[in-house]
Amino acid sequence: MRTALLQSSGRPGSIVENLKVLDEAAGRAAAAGAALLTAPEMFLTGYAIGDDIGRLAESADGESADAIAEITGRHGLAIAYGYPERDGEAVFNSAQLISADGTRLANYRKTHLFGGFERDHFTPGEQPVVQAELDGLTVGLMICYDVEFPEPVRAHALAGTDLLLVPTANMHPFQIVAESVIPVRAWENQMYVAYVNRIGREGEFDFFGLSTLAGPDGIARARAGVGEELTFADVDRAQLNASRAANPYLTDRRPGLYGSLS
Repeated sequence: MRTALLQSSGRPGSIVENLKVLDEAAGRAAAAGAALLTAPEMFLTGYAIGDDIGRLAESADGESADAIAEITGRHGLAIAYGYPERDGEAVFNSAQLISADGTRLANYRKTHLFGGFERDHFTPGEQPVVQAELDGLTVGLMICYDVEFPEPVRAHALAGTDLLLVPTANMHPFQIVAESVIPVRAWENQMYVAYVNRIGREGEFDFFGLSTLAGPDGIARARAGVGEELTFADVDRAQLNASRAANPYLTDRRPGLYGSLS
């Protein structure tokens, strides 16, 4: 499955402009044969927008979800994107996957909030594994800091995730996550991992880009630079099956020894 990674911070504070950026990227991705486009964490509104997070937050089936469903249908590809989700009084840092026919396939709420900024503005999610079926693959959703914890990624592996989508807003000096952690997560869990970051400075944060799609062999199939970029890589079912057959990590586990981890 041809997969496109949209490395961009869009236009922080403007849903209208970010939908335009997403629409334009979806057109380019579809023209290049992509079946899936993934955008960064909080792409719909911007990340470092302070109290505007609560003002711009929408329900999972809100107007922006309808607008993105229209974009997916017009361009004929699925889209995963980050946004602030309102559910009653709570606001979650969420990511949603919408199919090429406009169906809302999966919605995930970030479970591990990073730093005071996120803890001040969001409620943590409670469901670590959220999946959907897309083009014969089991696709999982996770957001940024979540992937830095081995346990939830392993939970995805045990649940059969083939491709883990990780909309991200990671900043200097944590480039090691894109450069080293993501390929290791893909290798140790025998899956593809698409890590899609923001770029440039927003408020106190300076996002470093380096969006990456890593394969189950621990090799980056695609890696962006530090600027705005649309990057492509293929997720290959045959290669995934072959890698899983050759790598015994999951089958050689001894879960009875791991009770102390919880």
